[in-house]
Amino acid sequence: MKIAIVSDAVYPYHKGGKERRFYEITTRLAKKGHDVHIFCMKWWKTPEKTRVENGVTLHAISPLFPMYSGKRRSISQGILFSLFCFNLIKESWDVIEVDHMPYFPLFTTKLVCLVKRKKMFATWNEVWGLDYWVRYMGFPGYISAFIERVSIFLPDVFISISQHTTNRLKLLYRVPDTQIKTISTGLDTSSIELVEPSKQKYDVIYAGRLWKHKNLPLLIDAMAEVVKKNKDRTCVIVGNGHEKIHLINKVISLGLEKNIFFENFMPHHDEVFGLMKSAKVFVLPSIREGFGMAVLEANACGIPAIVVKHFENAAVDLIEKDNGILINPNPKEMADAIEELITNRRDILNVKRVATKYNWEDIVDNLEKHYLTS
Repeated sequence: MKIAIVSDAVYPYHKGGKERRFYEITTRLAKKGHDVHIFCMKWWKTPEKTRVENGVTLHAISPLFPMYSGKRRSISQGILFSLFCFNLIKESWDVIEVDHMPYFPLFTTKLVCLVKRKKMFATWNEVWGLDYWVRYMGFPGYISAFIERVSIFLPDVFISISQHTTNRLKLLYRVPDTQIKTISTGLDTSSIELVEPSKQKYDVIYAGRLWKHKNLPLLIDAMAEVVKKNKDRTCVIVGNGHEKIHLINKVISLGLEKNIFFENFMPHHDEVFGLMKSAKVFVLPSIREGFGMAVLEANACGIPAIVVKHFENAAVDLIEKDNGILINPNPKEMADAIEELITNRRDILNVKRVATKYNWEDIVDNLEKHYLTS
């Protein structure tokens, strides 16, 4: 098949979860013999608009527009990229899949698909709904919620990345079950197994973006409780984001500079895996996740995870009895869970076993089947 993917951002130029997911899927589809193309903004600095990377052809259908305006996704970027998606009228494909965020490309690509009489697949990472949009943006959130609501009518087939997202599509927007294919994100446990543990050792690790909804002040408050009982406990927070200065200042204000350390995003994912392998517990304090891949990555590295219970957090579904603990968003409860997992170590094979359920090869085979039959 000739497969087209429409996504404003592309890995490794932008290292988000959705970009990594498309990278893992498209490179494997190319190895299976499919002709795979990604239509994106122009992230590379060399002059050519088309280039082949790892068997996948990347097409720059628009200039590179800044993805963020302050602490939020740029609305103008989404609109501008969507207008350039009209260039897809010149292309041909057997299957086209569009990333649903930032919504606007769904509208233009749908018009192109109608002209070409082709179905449109859409990857759906999260469902926000009116309540969250208003909490996030205030009054303008009503407009964003309306755009999300209208966009629901556009895809012929939804590729939902988690059962959590599938349930919310059905509950909030009454999307028929027959229109949704739940195909999770995966990981390559065999390559993670080869990574050597880091020489830097910490008790607790978080790795991800430093954004407000990641709820990292909760982890810092929990570490303050942990240190009251054991002053030698350490934590590393790996990542960059708008909240970083605020988080550093909070650590300083609590006098935890010798217990909580910060590392920037690392250019190679193996470096993060090395740190995970040298840690004892992974903590995801986030209250909103479309999937929660870092939980499974930590499990593949042999360490259990602590995840916060919240109705918008899909990572809750990843926790079983062997691979971690679910807690309420409470510093004392998180501190107790950290001590429990450090003191009473989980069986490493049972922790890793959960991660092996999310195998990329099986996921790509499943997606390929839906491409062929939908």
